[in-house]
Amino acid sequence: MITPATPVDELLRLETLRNLKILDTDPEERFDRVTRLAKRIFGTEIALVSLVDSDRQWFKSYQGIEVTETPRDVSFCGHAILDDQVMIVNDTHTDDRFRDNPLVTANPSIRFYAGCPISAPNGSKLGTLCVIDSKPRDIEDGDIALLEELGQLVEEELAMADMMHDDPVTGLSNSLGFSQIAEYLLAMCERTESPATLMLFRVANQNVITGFMGQEEGDRAAIEMTQILMANFRDSDIIGRLTHEAFAVLMAGASYENVSVTRERIETAIEERNLRGETEYELDIEVAAIAYDPETHADVNALINDAEDSLEAGRGQGSANDADSEEYLSIA
Repeated sequence: MITPATPVDELLRLETLRNLKILDTDPEERFDRVTRLAKRIFGTEIALVSLVDSDRQWFKSYQGIEVTETPRDVSFCGHAILDDQVMIVNDTHTDDRFRDNPLVTANPSIRFYAGCPISAPNGSKLGTLCVIDSKPRDIEDGDIALLEELGQLVEEELAMADMMHDDPVTGLSNSLGFSQIAEYLLAMCERTESPATLMLFRVANQNVITGFMGQEEGDRAAIEMTQILMANFRDSDIIGRLTHEAFAVLMAGASYENVSVTRERIETAIEERNLRGETEYELDIEVAAIAYDPETHADVNALINDAEDSLEAGRGQGSANDADSEEYLSIA
């Protein structure tokens, strides 16, 4: 095993990292949505946002692994921050730097690693966005470029003083955050010719709840809706709160035909919630589903607009739309 060398700007790098005051903080959706997407796109067992401290690498976001840090002297990311390019290890068993590394010879038994260095505005490499697997594999140039783009998202989040991309009430991505990460997912679906479906949920009585019962109760309704969505969609699905009453979910690899099963789960969850009678009001939910078509939908906003049009049309009809690529449902 070869221990990572020390960057030439180590003192500045550590000062920059610690000035962010991000080490040992709680998980945040603005980073977790990137690692979930990276894990999904690359089909790896693990995806991390790893920050390299003086004697450890600490994971701000982690998918597929339970530990939150490992020693720096055995870290792959300690090597990755020494270069500007994505570091790729196709098979650790054939790489002298890692073949006898304890992260290779024992859990998590790393065989494949790809790490994109994450830079601060001053150029210091703070850590990586990396994907890891227990099987050796190759990676194409297009995938490297995509990992770099996702790494730029992490850099942007680290550079922001506030959480511009998160909804403060629910913790979900807001409209800006949802659109940003959804574009990467749609690009992946187009490149791999995989289906994708967007579901738009509107809490039809959100204004009534807030208007008559106050903002606190309106926030409670939004949080309840968030909990229902998170319990009934996959971790790899992107969930966002677009407005005070509208939520969107983008599902990659899900054809339009899969929507009916998901819709039924949501319908059941809403009905069970309303039957419990824990509040003075019921949640009145409208749902529209739109299949992604690269020729029709230039970006995620076009997909959202079609879903909004479907909601409006369905509201007027009061019944499900029978079109092949869209569906409307009201749940109360």
